[in-house]
Amino acid sequence: MSNNSEFLWYIPNDVRPGHRGDSAVDKHNSLDTLTSHAKALEEHGWKGALIGTGWGRPDTFTVAASLAARTTTFEPLIAIRPGYWRPANFASAAATLDHLTDGRVRINIVSGKDDLAAYGDSEGDQAHRYGRTREFMRLVRRLWTEENVTSAGEHFRVTESTVMPRIEVRGDRRHPKFYFGGASEAAERVAAAEADVQLFWGEPLDGVRERIDRLKRLSRDLDRDLPPLEFGLRITTLVRDTTEQAWADAEAKVAEMAKSNGAGWHDHQRVLAVGQQRLLSLYERGDVLDDNLYTAPGKVGGGGAGTTWLVGSAADVARSLRKYQDLGISHFVLSDTPYLSEIKRQGDQLLPLLRG
Repeated sequence: MSNNSEFLWYIPNDVRPGHRGDSAVDKHNSLDTLTSHAKALEEHGWKGALIGTGWGRPDTFTVAASLAARTTTFEPLIAIRPGYWRPANFASAAATLDHLTDGRVRINIVSGKDDLAAYGDSEGDQAHRYGRTREFMRLVRRLWTEENVTSAGEHFRVTESTVMPRIEVRGDRRHPKFYFGGASEAAERVAAAEADVQLFWGEPLDGVRERIDRLKRLSRDLDRDLPPLEFGLRITTLVRDTTEQAWADAEAKVAEMAKSNGAGWHDHQRVLAVGQQRLLSLYERGDVLDDNLYTAPGKVGGGGAGTTWLVGSAADVARSLRKYQDLGISHFVLSDTPYLSEIKRQGDQLLPLLRG
């Protein structure tokens, strides 16, 4: 696998213990506990971690800033929503954190449904929602790379706005990268025009190949004026010492999930998101697709990155991830539970195979 590939983990950032089968330890969401995860990521070869967001969860930016202050190389991929932040406020906060951490900030823009009314936001139809997202990304990027920015868009306005401190250019990194997900036509148009990295859920290889080809065509059709769009995979990786042990554990987990209809395994809107619907339909094609893509979790209540799993020994899973890399995937956000022990296991067993 190319040395240009990057490997991140996942920090759930949830007030409830036991997220996706995680160990329900005391003070599971304390700063000390979360810091132990971030430091383990540093020690076991990971670049950083995606930190989840949503109303009713701890504020993601605050958690990311706290973890960055307690680590030295850990790079938080901070999930944020355009309606929760206004562009200039966010551009300033992110620029400040980027300055304080010597360029360790990454941003995941989330446009999916949330409890908007709870924090005073509102949205119209899908076109309105994604139009606002596109405008937000374009304006934040301008605020990071230009001075005295004046913009009067449909959703946001700024006048003579200069964000301080300025984002420091570091090699070919002009600013923190924007990661973005979404499988609807509207979402893909936003990604093709404005995102730096398009994240896919764990679809089979043929589906990912099709979407990469379509997004590249869209980038040309929309006259993208940014560097080429990059691609990432967010998926559960269940790794054990042997293939047989991995499948036995995977089937046992699914059986346990079935007892509660996946309670604690789903923090995404099942019936609304196009990407989630695509994942949930996969088990109709079989419980195992490609070599080891396990679709049964979606049948019993798994959602998001917990809908499909890559299952096997470290060699099995590495072989599958290499096939995604051959399609053009260069950003990988992996996870399994218990999160802390799997950070160490997969960092020690899986990552060396992917970097060899």
